[in-house]
Amino acid sequence: MKICFFLHRQFAHIGHNLAKLLSEEYGVREFCGYVQLRSSYDFLTSQKDIMYTGLLLDEDLHEKFSSEKVDMEYLKGLERDYGIPNLFAYVAIDRILTCNQSAREYPYNTPPYSYEDTLKILQVKAKALSAFLKKEKPDALVVSQALSGTGNFLLYNMAKKMGIPVWSINMTGMKHTSVLSDHHIRFPSLEKKYRENIASNVRPEPYYSEAKKIIEDFRKTPEPYYAKLSPSEQPVKRGTQLRFLSPVNFANSISFFVKMFYRYYVTSKHRDYTMVSPLNYVRDHARRKIRNLIGARGLYDNIVEGEKFVFFPLQTEPESSLNLWAPFKTNQLEVIRQISKSLPIEYRLYVKEHPLMVQYRPRAFYKEIKKNLNVALIDPAVRGTELVERAKLLVTITGTLGLEATFLKKPVIVMGNIWYDALSFIKKCPAPEELPYLIKEQLEHPTYNEEELVHFIAALLPESAHLDFPQLWEEEMDKEKQKEGLRPLAALIAKKIGLQKFT
Repeated sequence: MKICFFLHRQFAHIGHNLAKLLSEEYGVREFCGYVQLRSSYDFLTSQKDIMYTGLLLDEDLHEKFSSEKVDMEYLKGLERDYGIPNLFAYVAIDRILTCNQSAREYPYNTPPYSYEDTLKILQVKAKALSAFLKKEKPDALVVSQALSGTGNFLLYNMAKKMGIPVWSINMTGMKHTSVLSDHHIRFPSLEKKYRENIASNVRPEPYYSEAKKIIEDFRKTPEPYYAKLSPSEQPVKRGTQLRFLSPVNFANSISFFVKMFYRYYVTSKHRDYTMVSPLNYVRDHARRKIRNLIGARGLYDNIVEGEKFVFFPLQTEPESSLNLWAPFKTNQLEVIRQISKSLPIEYRLYVKEHPLMVQYRPRAFYKEIKKNLNVALIDPAVRGTELVERAKLLVTITGTLGLEATFLKKPVIVMGNIWYDALSFIKKCPAPEELPYLIKEQLEHPTYNEEELVHFIAALLPESAHLDFPQLWEEEMDKEKQKEGLRPLAALIAKKIGLQKFT
């Protein structure tokens, strides 16, 4: 048994700890990986816990594009075999190729490469990944939900085409609940099981009772699945955004920059395309702090008691939740215009910023929102669920608030592809021209089925692992504690692959 991992950014340590658990407890002896960052590659090649049979470094592949020649016949063949239905889908989801992030900071939005160079990058990575999979011959591929780059999306689709089982670790938007699915967006086995249970009137225990409790607990305390997503945990107020001016924080910023400068210009042996140069860091950081000083004062509207409104929560960008799950809805300003034109005359559209984006979004963006006459911009310090509870309808592209609104029995319209739109009473808008009619239907004749929702969540639970995945990924620095926290996920991977635990 050989398992291949896509090891990107912090997930490199997550994936490595999963490999250790699968080796120690389930006897898996061979692993390989596609690694995104050189720092992760250096760690993986220097550690002694797992001997990987092969590690392919994305940053090494990227360096080769300059000596590559575009082979249009090869690319046409690649498009025929792996197109969705074309190859540009692999470029459009890549935040670096399309807007040079994360080498630069939002709202920077200029592609760093020409059209020809982009084709070379695509070609180089496709050739290397195909050869890697054919050489390593893994029995399974494990990826995280964040398929946000050309290389990892190619890896995912190539493995599927080669008949390699692919398992995606997907966060659900529910506390301590991550699903392992054979699809990067949808949960096919969940959808099949919940429909079977409804049709046969089966209430699978203990999952049915657990699902009811999850829904009831959320209604009592409607909090985000990850505490850091709450407005109270983010610098949504101007005062918190200006903490960098305190002597201690300012000194820490200077110290960080000096270390960054030294690493970049003195100790680093490579100028990888994902690296942030100190000069660009200062440029983007300074612009962000100036934006924070200016703030969005005078642009926020009050919530009017008794006013009828539809709620649209902005999403973080660039992210796979837009670029991959809703590739034709990435312009959120245009989506707002579409919704505002689709509302009944007595309704307004309330728009609220995502807490993670407040310190990055320019004031000009909010001023564009304000140009829509029936749109109100709400202070980001207001909890999203508070607006959901007051709203008559929630419209989201692919946001988690759509699921939370469903838990609160509110009608929902989604604009992209998201796993919970399998529920019959959630409406999906396939085209802007249909939006006014969907909104009218959801406002005048909303439907909700508690039994269906409970069955849906009950079918999800056997497909999921109970762990605080965002915390383990983004916050846990103790690798042994991280490894212990990942044990339920390793058990789920083993179950899906068909491994037996050592006794």
